[in-house]
Amino acid sequence: MKRNIHIFLLFAKNAFNTTSQGKIGIFVFLIGKIVRFLFMFYLIFFIFQHTRFLKGYSFEQAALFYLVFNLIDTISQILFREVYRFRYLVTSGGLDMILLKPYHPFLRVLVGGVDILDLVLVVPYLILTALAASRVVTTLPQFTLFILLFINALWITTSFHIIVLSLGILTTEVDHTIMIYRDIIGLGRFPMEIYKEPVRGIFTFIIPVAVMMSFPVQALVGKLGGSLVIFSFVISSCIFVGALLLWRSALERYQSWGG
Repeated sequence: MKRNIHIFLLFAKNAFNTTSQGKIGIFVFLIGKIVRFLFMFYLIFFIFQHTRFLKGYSFEQAALFYLVFNLIDTISQILFREVYRFRYLVTSGGLDMILLKPYHPFLRVLVGGVDILDLVLVVPYLILTALAASRVVTTLPQFTLFILLFINALWITTSFHIIVLSLGILTTEVDHTIMIYRDIIGLGRFPMEIYKEPVRGIFTFIIPVAVMMSFPVQALVGKLGGSLVIFSFVISSCIFVGALLLWRSALERYQSWGG
C-alpha cells in the first residue's frame, strides 16, 4: 500500500506540473466553473422565490442536493481526470507499456492524472455544504448515514469510470461515453422526486443516479427508508464487481493498436 501511495503521489505531482504551465487556461477554467456553479445556484434561488417548498423540500434542503452533487462530481473529476485521456493510450499502443509496469494499471489510467484545479473548488463547496447542513435539523445517526452514503456514491462513480475504461479498450471510444455519463448524472442536481415515473424509477433502480446523488441528502434530512439504504450498498457492490469483471474481459480481448 505504501508503494502504491508513493506511485500515486508521483503521478499527481507530474499532473500538477503539466497543468500549471498554462496560467491563462487555469484562470479561464476556474472562472467558467464558478460562473456555471453560481448560475445553477441562482436557478434554485429563483424557484424558491415563487414557492416555499419543492416536492416537500425547503430551500436549504434543495440547496444541499445541488451542493452534494457538486462535491461528488468534483471529487470524481479530481481523481479520475486521466480517464478522459485514455483513448490515446489505446489507439497509440501506449497502454502496452502501462500493462507491463510492475504496478496495477489503475494507478496510471484511472487515478494517474489528478486534477489539482478542481481541488481548489472543493473547499468552497465544503463550506457552503456545511452552512446549508447547519440549517437542517439532523441527528448523529442521520449524519453518519450521510457520510456512508457519500462514500458509497464515490464508490459508484469509481465503478462507472472503470466501465468507461473497459469500453475504451473494447471500442476505442471514451469521449462520448464519458460525456453521456456526465449528462446522466446531471439529473442528480435536484431532488429525484421532481421527475415523473418511469424516469424516476429508471434512474433509481436501473441507472443509480438517485443512489449516488439523492440518497445521501435524503438520509441527512431523514427521508430515506431502511430498505433503500440496504439497496444502495447492494447495488454499488454489484456495479463494482461488474465493472472489474468487464475490465478483466476487456484486457483479455485487448490487442495493441500501436502498429
